Amino acid sequence: MDNLRIFLLMGLLTHKLIWEILKRKKHSQVDQQKLHVDLKKRIIKFGKLSFLILLIIQTLFLNVLPISNHTAFMKFIGTGFYLIGLIVAITGRIQLGDNWIDLEDYQILKGQSVVSKGIYRYIRHPIYTGDLLLLFGLELALNSWLVLVVFFILFYVIKQISHEETLLLKKLSGYKEYRQNTKMMIPFVF
Repeated sequence: MDNLRIFLLMGLLTHKLIWEILKRKKHSQVDQQKLHVDLKKRIIKFGKLSFLILLIIQTLFLNVLPISNHTAFMKFIGTGFYLIGLIVAITGRIQLGDNWIDLEDYQILKGQSVVSKGIYRYIRHPIYTGDLLLLFGLELALNSWLVLVVFFILFYVIKQISHEETLLLKKLSGYKEYRQNTKMMIPFVF
């Protein structure tokens, strides 16, 4: 196993560890209410975990659908996107703090407020943006045509963002103004 694969694995594990630590911290600080977990939520949770396990296996062992025999440039560019994505996602998660909730549980939390500082000053969904960049970069660094899957995931993410923003516009004070002053995923562009 080469150093790049170990580096990529460490990033994936760091990402997951930060999410789990912050989730545990949140659940210990906020009331211990148990969210009803229906079948759809269980399927989504299982899908997310399965996807992470497949990424770890690919990162460690597999060369899936190689793009090129000349991989140095691909690895360099991919690692750059990967690092940017990792930094953006983790920064977004930390800055969102107690306002964060799992993808499958999106709702307005008691006491939730608009976060408009830090990275959220420029984009409304840095975690989605970061995760997409991370995945894009990972697949490029691994020299895999699976990089194209990211574009299909992007369509799902935009649909998810639309659902979330509809809820936020209806129920979160100040979100309409915040939305008018920021871009969805790419600063100053989109």
